[in-house]
Amino acid sequence: MTRKEVSRQEEHLFTVLSGRRFLRMEGLGNEVPFFIYPYAPEDALEVARSKKRIKNRLSNKGIEVLEVNLYDLSVEILKERGVWDRLLALEPEQDKGDFRELLQGMLDPQLHIAPAIRAKLAERDFDIFFLTGIGEVFPYVRSHNVLNNLQSVVVGKPMLMFFPGRYEQSDTLGSSLVLFGRLKDDQYYRAKDILEQEA
Repeated sequence: MTRKEVSRQEEHLFTVLSGRRFLRMEGLGNEVPFFIYPYAPEDALEVARSKKRIKNRLSNKGIEVLEVNLYDLSVEILKERGVWDRLLALEPEQDKGDFRELLQGMLDPQLHIAPAIRAKLAERDFDIFFLTGIGEVFPYVRSHNVLNNLQSVVVGKPMLMFFPGRYEQSDTLGSSLVLFGRLKDDQYYRAKDILEQEA
């Protein structure tokens, strides 16, 4: 993505996110207020810088953003459960498939991730929820599973997930999250592409 495209997308995001329509979740027609910002994985660092600027600009307008990074949250959950050091010691010699299954169980979205996010949301007031760190937790945490389990957790506020890949929407095939532009995570049809939203 060129600097000009980054700047254009940043302006679009800021305009939409700071708009009354978005903040009041108007025009959703009973849909969950979930939005996805798909971006090319190679632009991750530039997107991270852009996200920081957007958060600062929103804060200057009195719009509070609560961000949860799934990787940081996963580490926090594993440390709270007292298994972090054991996992670090186990990982080099464990079969990769077995290790992935072990982590998938310990970080089950319904049993562990969603309740941990619910606790974060209850800690302070906010206007918009940012979900990040999607690429860093693959393959042991899958984004569509997290989104499905957040529908009853993130209520009354809009959520924007920063997604390193494509969000393909098709009338015939439904919508799919394509992580890193290569791995079809699974179908997830309830979110809207933030780049297609009007201010």
